[in-house]
Amino acid sequence: MKSMKRNLVMIFCCMFAVGLITMTGCKKKDTAVDNDTSGAIDNTLAENTSNDVVNIGAQASEQGNLSTYREASNENLLSTCAATVVRDSIAKTITVTFNPNVTCLDGRTRSGSITYDYHLSPAGAVHFRDPGFTFTVSTNGYVVDGNQVNIINKTVTNTTANGFNPATTNETWSISANIKITKANGNVITWDCNRTTTLLNTSDSNVYRGSAIPIAWTLARIEVNGAANGTRLSGAESFSATATNMVRDFTCSPIGSGGKHPWISGTLDYQPPSPKYLRHIDFGTGTCDLNATVTINGATYDITLP
Repeated sequence: MKSMKRNLVMIFCCMFAVGLITMTGCKKKDTAVDNDTSGAIDNTLAENTSNDVVNIGAQASEQGNLSTYREASNENLLSTCAATVVRDSIAKTITVTFNPNVTCLDGRTRSGSITYDYHLSPAGAVHFRDPGFTFTVSTNGYVVDGNQVNIINKTVTNTTANGFNPATTNETWSISANIKITKANGNVITWDCNRTTTLLNTSDSNVYRGSAIPIAWTLARIEVNGAANGTRLSGAESFSATATNMVRDFTCSPIGSGGKHPWISGTLDYQPPSPKYLRHIDFGTGTCDLNATVTINGATYDITLP
């Protein structure tokens, strides 16, 4: 009888121990905090890189103007951002070449070249501001802040209607892109997107100055919407991202940013693989700064934009 009691006690103790281990394991799993914001930051890096390639092409097509990247709106070699702009009106290409390790007005260091091929544009559409203007993009040794950027394919089209009234209609562009970024630390980001871009202040005659005069990009305010997907950590993690009313104001360059023009409002929903939660990035309500927040499963974290 005593032996039986002893055995029952031992069985009960073993069951209790197993239960305790199971409960402890569950508790540990339940309290694990998903607070990794690095994926959201990588996506923002890709977003910035893609948007900058469009802006450089936009400004280069506007009579060689790179006004938010260098100090003068001509094609001379300039010390602030040693970039040359060469337009081949026969081949219908524009090539922008950056001298190595020279910092541009937006605070970023660039080298290599970007070529914009606009031969698919309709007759007479030779500038980014012209309805129907279309270019495809290729890169050659293009590096930004130590990150190698390879444009696998990228097409930008001005979708504004011919004869539009700038007082009532904003200029718009469609963008599709497939980009590979090899970061300075060796990690690789691939990024595919379908975006629409809007010049929010087209009605401002100081910004959009008619079909014969370049857009004043230093005063421009643009909005981006659309979907993207890709991989990061050299293919180890896939993601999708949706941009909603993301705004960039080229009159905004926060103190301490080195001249960068960050996203200042709008949101981006970044979804890493399951079981990780959605990352909701909020760029603010228009304040000119490098601050944003990332909300994950109800918890909000402050981040600094790259």
